[in-house]
Amino acid sequence: MFEFFFKYPATVFSKGQFVLLGAWPAWILAASIVAIAAGLGWRLWRRSGFLTGARPAAIWLLQTLLAALLLFLLWHPAISIATLRPQQNIVSVLIDDSRSMSLKEDGATRLEQAIKGLNGVLEPLRKRFQVRLYRIGKETQRIEKTDQLTGSATATQLGEGMIQALADTSTLPLGAVVLLTDGADNSGGIDRDTISQIRQRQIPIHTVGFGKEKVERDVEVSDATVPARTLADARLAADVTFRSFGYAGQKAKLVVRDAGKVLATQEVTLKGDGVPQTEHAQFNAGIAGAKSYQFSIEGLTGEENAANNAVTRLVNVESSKPRILYIEGEPRWEFKFIRRAVEDDRSLRLVTILRTTQNKIYVQGADNQKEFEAGFPSTAEQLFGFSGLIIGDVQASYFTPAQQDLIREFANRRGGGILFLGGRETLSDGGYPRSPLAELLPVRLLDRKDTFHRDNATFDLSVLGRDSVICRLEEKADRNAERWKKMPVIADYQEVGEAKPGAVVLADVITAGKRRSPLLVTQNYGRGRTALFATSGSWRWQMLQPVEDKTHEMFWQQLLRWLISDTPGRVLTSTPKPVLADESRVRLRAEVRDKTFKTLSNVRVMAHVVGPEGIAADVELNPAPLEEGVYTADWTAEKPGSYTAEVTVQPPDGAAKVVEDMGRDVLMFRREDGVAENFRTAQNRELLEKLADQTGGRYYTAKDMSKLADQISYSEAGITTRETKDLWDMPIVFLLALMLRSMEWLLRRRWGVV
Repeated sequence: MFEFFFKYPATVFSKGQFVLLGAWPAWILAASIVAIAAGLGWRLWRRSGFLTGARPAAIWLLQTLLAALLLFLLWHPAISIATLRPQQNIVSVLIDDSRSMSLKEDGATRLEQAIKGLNGVLEPLRKRFQVRLYRIGKETQRIEKTDQLTGSATATQLGEGMIQALADTSTLPLGAVVLLTDGADNSGGIDRDTISQIRQRQIPIHTVGFGKEKVERDVEVSDATVPARTLADARLAADVTFRSFGYAGQKAKLVVRDAGKVLATQEVTLKGDGVPQTEHAQFNAGIAGAKSYQFSIEGLTGEENAANNAVTRLVNVESSKPRILYIEGEPRWEFKFIRRAVEDDRSLRLVTILRTTQNKIYVQGADNQKEFEAGFPSTAEQLFGFSGLIIGDVQASYFTPAQQDLIREFANRRGGGILFLGGRETLSDGGYPRSPLAELLPVRLLDRKDTFHRDNATFDLSVLGRDSVICRLEEKADRNAERWKKMPVIADYQEVGEAKPGAVVLADVITAGKRRSPLLVTQNYGRGRTALFATSGSWRWQMLQPVEDKTHEMFWQQLLRWLISDTPGRVLTSTPKPVLADESRVRLRAEVRDKTFKTLSNVRVMAHVVGPEGIAADVELNPAPLEEGVYTADWTAEKPGSYTAEVTVQPPDGAAKVVEDMGRDVLMFRREDGVAENFRTAQNRELLEKLADQTGGRYYTAKDMSKLADQISYSEAGITTRETKDLWDMPIVFLLALMLRSMEWLLRRRWGVV
C-alpha cells in the first residue's frame, strides 16, 4: 500500500536524501510561495463580500497549499540514494538449519517455509548480485543449494554464524546479509561486540522471521534449582520453574524421577499464558552416589511440543558421615532422645559432651577421648573438624572469651551450622544477651531472667514452616500441617524476642494464655547458618505417641541434616554452569583452605575428570589473580553426557611430600547437545527486529519476503552508486492536489458561492 501511493518502498525515504533538481535556488521557491500567498490573500480581501467570518481564511489556505504544491513540483523534487552496483556486490544469505526449524506449523516445517520463500527470491537476487548461501547451526558452513539443508543442527548460534559469514567475505564487497531464522539462539543472544563489528562495516542485516510468535498449547519447564550436593537419605527441596500456554486453570502433575524411578509427585494448577510459575518439590535423596534427577510436568493433552516438559539436574549424594558436636550442660530427657534419634542415621555422627558435675564431663561418640580432656575445644583446628554444633543447656560464661570468638568463627569462617536449644540455664537465663554469642542467634533475646517455663505449650507451624525440609513430615503441605496440629504438646518453652531481619520463623509456641513466641527460627550467618529451637520438651513427641511412630526421629534427623547440609569442606568446588547447553567449555573453580579454614595460596590443585565413553583427563587449576585461595581452570567436555571431577590439593612442586590429606572435593556437571533447541520455540521477533534496526536492515515476515529482492539494493555497504528518483510523479502528489481543489469546491458549494 505504501508503494502504491509513494511509488517507492519506505526504505528509499528512510535511507535516501531529499534534493531539488531545479535550476533555480530554493530561496526563490520560498519567495514565490510567499508572493502567491499574499496575492491570493489580497484578491480574497477585495472580494470579501461573498464570504464572511473565517470562510475567507479557509479558502485562502487551500488555494495557497495548492499553489505551493505546484511550485514545489516545478523545482523538480527527488530522492538521492545509494544503491548497490549490479553484479559487483555479494549478498550473503544465512539460513537457520537447527532442529527448532524442523517444527511443523500449518502443514509445513519452518525450514520448508524458509526454503520455499528463498527459492522465490533467489533468481531475482542472482540477477543483481553474487549470492552466497550459508547454513547456521552449531557451526556455520557454506552451501551451494538449499537441498543441503536438513534442519538437524543441535544448536543455533546466530551471532557466531554472522561473524563467520562476515569473515568469509572480509576482503570482498559485501552489500547485505539476509538471515532466515526463527530467532532461537542457544548462546544467550547476540552480544554487543557482534553488533559493533557489523555496524563498523555498515552492512545491513535483513531478517526474515519464521514460526508462530506465540505458542498456543504448550508447557515448558525452564529451570529446576536443587543443591549440588547432599547427604544420603537427606530430604531435598527443589524449586521447579515453568510456564504454560493454553492451559490456564487446568491441573497438571509435577514428577521427580531418578533413573526412571518416581521419587515424588504433586498436583499443580497452571497459571495464565506465559506467566512464570515456580513450584516447590521435596523428595528423599536416597543412597549415596551420583544422581541425575529429572523434573517434568505431565498429564496434558494436545501439546505442540512435548520435548520441553522436563529438565535434568545432577546432585552428588555424598557417602561421608559428617560429625556434629553437641554440648549439654546437664543430663536431661532432651539430650537422651536426641542421641537416640540420630544413632541409627547413616548420614550423621553425633559426638556429645555432657557436663555431669561442675568440673566433670562425659564424652560419647569420639574417636579419641583424650581429644576432650580439656572440655570444649579451644582451638580452631579441633572445633573446625566438626560440621555442626549444638549448644544445649549451657551458660554463656561456661565458654571462655576465646571459645566464644571461636564459636562465632565456626559459623562465619568455617561455614558450619550452629543450633541453640532452650533450657533453664541458657539463652536469656544463661547470660547470652550480653555475650558475643547473642550475635549468632536468629532472634533478639529478652534482657531478663525467668524466660524458661515448664508449662505445656503448642507447636504451631508457620506458613514457611509448612514447606521447609526441616518440618516436612508428610509430602503434601496440607496433610503436613494437619499432622503437626495433632502432635502432643511440648513440656516446656523459652520466651525470646522477635526474629532478626533475614531470619525465618518456621514455628511459634502458643501458651495456654494464647501468647505467641518464636520457637523454631533459622538464619544464614557468614558462610554458615544458625538456628534456635527454644524448648527442651520435644522428647514428649516420642513418649506420648505409639512406639512405631517415627515423628521425633524424622524431625531431628531433618533438622540436623539441614544444619550441616551446606557446610563446606576445606576444598569447595563449583562451576558457573552445571549444565552445559550446547557448549563444551566448562570453568572449574576451587576454593582451598587449611585446617583452620584460612585461605591457602601456595599449593597445587589438580582435577581428575571422568566422563562418558571412557573420557579421562587431569587438569591443573591455576590461582585466580584477584581472589586469594581460589583456583580456576577452563576445560573442554568433548562428548555429551555427565562428568565427575575429583579435585585434590597437593603440596607445591618441589615441596616435601606430606602424608596428611590436604583436602579434596567432587564436582559434577553435564553437557547436553540439542536439548536447548526444544525450549523457547516461539519466534523471537523482538530479537530479529532489534538486529535489523541496529544494523540498518529491515525485518520481514514470511509473507513479505517477496519484496526482499527489490529493497535489498538500497545499501551503503559494498560498491555503490548514487541514484536519483523523481518524486513529482508520485500518485500521492496527484491525489493531494485533487483533494485540495475538491475541498475548496465542496466548501464553496456548501456556502453557495460556487
